[in-house]
Amino acid sequence: MGFSTTAIHAGNEPDATTGAVSVPIYQTSTYAQEAFGKPTGGYEYARTQNPTRAACERNVAALEGAQYGFAFASGMAAIDATLRLVKAGDHVIVSDNTYGGTYRLFTRILANYGIEFSFVDTSDPANVEAALKENTRMVYVETPTNPVMTVTDLRAVADIAHKHGARVVCDNTFMSPYLQRPLEFGVDIVLHSTTKYLNGHSDGVGGIVVLNNEQDAEWLKFVQNSVGAILAPFDSWLVLRGTKTLALRMEQHDKSGRAVAAFLEEHPKVQKLYYPGSLSHKQHELAKRQQRGFGGMVSFDVGSLENARKVLEGTKILTLAESLGAVESLISHPATMTHASVLPETRNRLGITDGLVRISVGLEDTEDIIADLDQALGKI
Repeated sequence: MGFSTTAIHAGNEPDATTGAVSVPIYQTSTYAQEAFGKPTGGYEYARTQNPTRAACERNVAALEGAQYGFAFASGMAAIDATLRLVKAGDHVIVSDNTYGGTYRLFTRILANYGIEFSFVDTSDPANVEAALKENTRMVYVETPTNPVMTVTDLRAVADIAHKHGARVVCDNTFMSPYLQRPLEFGVDIVLHSTTKYLNGHSDGVGGIVVLNNEQDAEWLKFVQNSVGAILAPFDSWLVLRGTKTLALRMEQHDKSGRAVAAFLEEHPKVQKLYYPGSLSHKQHELAKRQQRGFGGMVSFDVGSLENARKVLEGTKILTLAESLGAVESLISHPATMTHASVLPETRNRLGITDGLVRISVGLEDTEDIIADLDQALGKI
């Protein structure tokens, strides 16, 4: 089946009791059992199983071409659960321009439990190979990265990691499964913040992990139940609602993202553009090979904190807010918002300067988005 057909029907079978075409929200904490030792339909307790969450998990797993899916209360909870696949004494290689929340979790929490992290520029596979150690058990990549849009060659990194016996994990939040399917390039585990493009409407927080390895899936299922950071039934339903229109939304995000990036690249007040769809992006050809499009995430540098402030406070349609991937366009300042937990010297080295602005291009009329940015840039 095609992507849109899968998005609409996978996990969305009509309700057996009523024929409802929208999966019911099973808002229950427990289930009456048929008899002693005989759970009804296998359902015992909602932390362990919930039909709405299960439908969401099947749906997103199908979109990524995976057999198993596990939904969590947030993207960070999904990342934390995935890192339970390594243990004290293990080494993990991480994209150096990873999301600030991921960096904070790894360096300030998980590192305290004996897991060793090396942050490297994974856009060059040679850096990954050079960083491998005897105890390397996982390579964790974002591509494109947040917020400077660095692209990692998934096939090359997967080949290197697998020769060493390490898993490869990819945060695919920026692209969604419509524009990129990392499992097809040898990645072992894919995760998303469902808060973003999968939900798409700024009204739910969640995360999901999908994979094909049965042994790893059994462990993640055990972690999900044991820790209990599960995606609630209503939030699961919101993701199911969102993925039904994912293909249509991503097509427009991609179309408008390209137009906005082209406008910004030519604007005299913009000093540098970060967008894989631009011919000036050094990894443009790689992005073309492993992505179906370039998406709606665009970053640009206006040279100083004061200039960034004028743009951030000057927009009328774009909303100054954290997050991304929603129908409304959002504008943010990574250095003080999403990546505030990263050391200033590290931010500057990665290009996350005080003048960097990030946009999540929404579904408003493209001309209105560009006009809003034009008038805001005019305040510099």
